[in-house]
Amino acid sequence: MSTRLATGGRLIDRSEQTRFTFNGRHMRGLKGDTLASALLANDQMLMGRSFKYHRPRGVVASGAEEPNALLSIGKGDTFEPNQRATTQELFDGLAAESQNHWPSLETDIGAVNTALARFLPAGFYYKMFIHPRPFWKHVYEPIIRKSAGLGKAPGSEARDPDRYEHFHHHTDTVIVGGGVAGLLAAKLAGERGERVLLIEQTGHWGGRAVVDGGEIDGLPTEDWVSRTVAELEAMETVTLRLRTMASGVYDHGSLLAYERLTDHLSDKTGPRHRLWRIRTERIVTATGAIERPLSFAGNDLPGVMLASAVRDYVVNFAVSPGDRTVVVTNNDDAYRTALILKRAGLDVPAVIDARPEGGGALMAEAEAAGIRVIKGRGIAKVSGGKRVKKVGICAMAGEGGVLDEIACDAVAMSGGWSPVVHLWSHCGGKLSWDDAQAMFRPDPERAPTSHDGEPFVTALGSANGYLGLDAVLNDAAQAMGGNAPAASATEEAPLAPVWLMPQGAKRALRSKAWLDYQNDVKVSDVQLAAQEGFESVEHAKRYTTLGMATDQGKLSNINGLAILAGALNEAIPQVGTTTFRPPYTPISMGAIGGEARGALFQPVRRTPLHDWHEAHNAEWEPVGHWRRPYCFPRAGETKEQAVAREITATRKNLGLLDASTLGKIVVKGPDAGRFLDMLYTNLMSSLKPGFCRYGLMCSENGFLMDDGVVARIDEDTFLCHTTTGGADRIHAHMEEWLQTEWWDWQVYTANLTEQYAQIAVVGPKSRAVLEKLGSDMELSKEALPFMQWREGTLAGIPARIFRISFSGELSYEVAVPANRGMELWEKLHAEGSEFGATAYGTEALHVMRAEKGFIMIGDETDGTVIPQDLGLGWAISKKKEDYIGKRAQARTHMTDPARWQLVGLKSEDGSVLPEGAYILADGRNDNRQCNTQGRITSTYHSPTLGHGIAMGLLLNGPDRMDEIVEVSNLDGAPVKARVVSPVFYDSEGEKQNV
Repeated sequence: MSTRLATGGRLIDRSEQTRFTFNGRHMRGLKGDTLASALLANDQMLMGRSFKYHRPRGVVASGAEEPNALLSIGKGDTFEPNQRATTQELFDGLAAESQNHWPSLETDIGAVNTALARFLPAGFYYKMFIHPRPFWKHVYEPIIRKSAGLGKAPGSEARDPDRYEHFHHHTDTVIVGGGVAGLLAAKLAGERGERVLLIEQTGHWGGRAVVDGGEIDGLPTEDWVSRTVAELEAMETVTLRLRTMASGVYDHGSLLAYERLTDHLSDKTGPRHRLWRIRTERIVTATGAIERPLSFAGNDLPGVMLASAVRDYVVNFAVSPGDRTVVVTNNDDAYRTALILKRAGLDVPAVIDARPEGGGALMAEAEAAGIRVIKGRGIAKVSGGKRVKKVGICAMAGEGGVLDEIACDAVAMSGGWSPVVHLWSHCGGKLSWDDAQAMFRPDPERAPTSHDGEPFVTALGSANGYLGLDAVLNDAAQAMGGNAPAASATEEAPLAPVWLMPQGAKRALRSKAWLDYQNDVKVSDVQLAAQEGFESVEHAKRYTTLGMATDQGKLSNINGLAILAGALNEAIPQVGTTTFRPPYTPISMGAIGGEARGALFQPVRRTPLHDWHEAHNAEWEPVGHWRRPYCFPRAGETKEQAVAREITATRKNLGLLDASTLGKIVVKGPDAGRFLDMLYTNLMSSLKPGFCRYGLMCSENGFLMDDGVVARIDEDTFLCHTTTGGADRIHAHMEEWLQTEWWDWQVYTANLTEQYAQIAVVGPKSRAVLEKLGSDMELSKEALPFMQWREGTLAGIPARIFRISFSGELSYEVAVPANRGMELWEKLHAEGSEFGATAYGTEALHVMRAEKGFIMIGDETDGTVIPQDLGLGWAISKKKEDYIGKRAQARTHMTDPARWQLVGLKSEDGSVLPEGAYILADGRNDNRQCNTQGRITSTYHSPTLGHGIAMGLLLNGPDRMDEIVEVSNLDGAPVKARVVSPVFYDSEGEKQNV
């Protein structure tokens, strides 16, 4: 059976049919349909089952506010649950399935919950499932977990074939909402030359006004919309985007938008969704208003719909939700639905108006059209099973005795309108109560403000509480500083606040009157929550689940607040509002992730020398996002043998290390030295150009977070080297302090890590190979001493050469432009062949630094270590008053002499101590575990020394030289180790200073 009307349907193309399936049943729709309108056209009123009670549910709205018609779309890898049928545009081949039922939509065993409703009141999970604990754990919990949630998650083997992308956009003004208010606002802003982005979440411009009719500038509203869109498209500074939803508003003019690019197409070529990250000076919310349902028994049956949705389906899609529709209302707007139904040739048995005096001009027009109007009455209950059969009429006062019954197959209800204030509220905008219209509307005196205290969000039109066509346009024009076009106006009688029909309904009726369709919350649930002491609106929300999850209170919020206020005998404004949270409607996880998936989930960073390493059999080690060579095994070599060879070659002749991953951050400006003095524990402002200094950086809590060499380039410029994994983190740390604490200091920072290739040339032959390459820089010990740097050319390549060492050998670190890195690397190998040039990896680097007693961030530090623990007190300046972390290091715990401190450790049998092992103390603790007095931080076999070496933190360590301690060993008995100096090799530092 088809309910498609023979004429009408402004959005459909009758010449092009579309095939789709619903629960495996083949159906036909028309191009331009939504999935909801196509299902209704096929007389599919039942579209799902409710979350808690598994009640039959059909579509209730026509837009993003739809709580019931949540369907699973697609098959296999394209399967996606919980898609709103009202916003899913139909395309050929679409496959849809209903949710939350078993074994079928028509016959659902879960419907037994309706019969058990008296045992499943608000908060029943708190009351029933806590005690006895074993019964809850083994009986209730598995059942609840299995039945919880809406829809099924895609299978673990499913792999989303679609692509998603992120887009960054900067503009002067963003206007959210493509109704007549948004279009006028965009036009006025565009005519002033502003850069404007106008976004609309549906696939069509004009909003409600094109459905409701009227005239603007003497034109039918739809024609005015078409003309205005054409004018906007001709403006170079205006960008228009359909199917783009404003997801959330954040601080400082930041807005997140979600664009659906191909969801409405059969051809899915190109990205499916796009996430817009927008920065703007002004956000205008022209998001309209949402019609509220009315609360009466059976108001959730399939066929009970919002009056505005009924006329949307008739006008836009030529679909009749029913042949006989009863309209029930407390305001004049619902009469528009009655009139549209009548003009479409459909029967309207009655309009039930809760107001004793009825409505105004629209009511008179309805009566003139032959529509029966029943004043001062309400609906006691709606009868039916899987669709509406009849309604019982009652007096508004009293307990709900049925005075009359009217046979019908649809009910169009209207409880007034609520401005869409979600975006306004996301960033702290406050609301005020409009008693005359029974709505919360934006309070312009308490608008969201930027850091300078200026409002950056403006609400206009219906989103600002203006409902008539002329009032909407006048408000938009006033807000945007322009003139409003002339528009038709219909005077409407005042709304009567009606939150429950009848007003004194018995509990039996209240327990069947629904507030939140998505979460199965009834009027009686909210009243019970108030009775049980949940008087705060936020507590009542969580106790009942009213307005939670994806719904965010779009339909239920005001009605729920009013019921709670009535139960508490308070006014609605005193009860307050709940918190709206982004996203406004759900967005896909794919859009959130964007291109960060598969191999791009965590992009691999490669140095300019990566291809050479790969060609020479590098064993890769992940270091943050980077891939660094662990070692370079030759034919027949194990990794351990390769590491030993690389260390020996470097110590005796010449080693080459790719150090390009080290962080390189430029800090520049008149206050750069002052800034670095606060960042580092030691003094950097006294450093002279051409010199380097090792520095330590601590968090506010005093713990060591990074180390590296700082070079002064000129009076205003410093180059800060950081650990490989720390460059981005330390740069963010610098920017956070500059932007939040020292915003008035003249300092600029830039992360130049990937702009340079950096090569460590290490070993007794390092100076010789550099001199052989040819340079305009003098490289002798006298001309370029340890901890200085020079700039010039090397082998004809612009270069900076730093005399620093992380191995304890004569060493130079050479930085060249990234695109010249491979050239220098190959020249070093070619000219260094006579010196036995050997590439070495990170493991050889770590062993050599441990031999010298140099710490490694992440090994000797774990977020609880301070410089003093590591014997680095010499790197803490006594000449300056402050640095980040200084006060924290003065706390009692930080100065406790019982803190573990750095020592070297050598096993008595020469073996390698277990990594991460604890150093044991006498006795056991209360848990019968061995007491500890320290731990191993680094441990290696040293081919230079021929035995195992380790560094560790030990109680009173520096005072316990030559003492024997026991180190825990998971493989057997504890290992005995001797406490020694952490410097195992060249303790006088002669080799690095030759």
